[in-house]
Amino acid sequence: MKNLQKYINLLIGLFLVAFAFNIFLAPYNLAAGGISGISLILNKLTGIKEYIIIMSFNIILLIISFYTLGKNVTKNTILGSILLPIFINLTKYITELIDLGDIELIIISILGGILTGIGYGLIFKSGFTSGGTDIINQIMEKYMHMPISKSIVIIDGLITLSSSFVFGIPSMIYAFISLLLLSIFSNKKIIGIGEYKTVFIISNKYKEIKKYLHNELKIDSTDFDVNGGYNNSNQKMLMSVISTKNYYRIKEAILLIDPKAFMTVTDSYFINNANIKIRKQKVEKTQKI
Repeated sequence: MKNLQKYINLLIGLFLVAFAFNIFLAPYNLAAGGISGISLILNKLTGIKEYIIIMSFNIILLIISFYTLGKNVTKNTILGSILLPIFINLTKYITELIDLGDIELIIISILGGILTGIGYGLIFKSGFTSGGTDIINQIMEKYMHMPISKSIVIIDGLITLSSSFVFGIPSMIYAFISLLLLSIFSNKKIIGIGEYKTVFIISNKYKEIKKYLHNELKIDSTDFDVNGGYNNSNQKMLMSVISTKNYYRIKEAILLIDPKAFMTVTDSYFINNANIKIRKQKVEKTQKI
């Protein structure tokens, strides 16, 4: 039943993203980041349909993901990557029947950002991604040790900024409004409003969970010796800071390792991770040598 709900969330999320793209973003040239934003720009320059551009980019990025991020990360991206352009092509026929009239562009950009954000939130909540620039962000995090939040700003910001050369500065400004709301509502839909979460885990299989966090996701963790207040037993507790976007994927993986694991999650509003800085310095020194 839980797996069924995941796929329902995925399909609803993909539909909302595709519907918002065709009724709010594409008709008004709002390239609000991502491969969908690139597709609008290339469609204007080449005439190639947006869904074909998105599908082509996604297939290329899936191949790159397989060789750089591994099959475990890539498998959660395949379904969304293939289905999103299909949904965009199918919902185009629905949105063509809807006339929004003379609605102000500011309203269009707000509605487009909110609806797209909710859609992406449902996709991430289901444990999947829609591919595209999500893959690029994960590659930058793994090899450049750049936080996903920062790479999203850089990649999506550059895409939206470049749209000004094709659609003009006014369209770019409204696209940035959509992009901002998209980011806010996707995080809010996943869990809370924080960009990062701190996860506390108590499990008899903490070694397996720790190995998964370190080896599969390249996420740091801290061990604590704790004492159970009720049964007075000594146990190990893991603490790890994760991106909100990856919360559901990590939660599902941990519960697969140990269905009886105790987990609690809190918002993290400030993070200063010295280990990331140390790793980055080592990489830079190696490159210089």
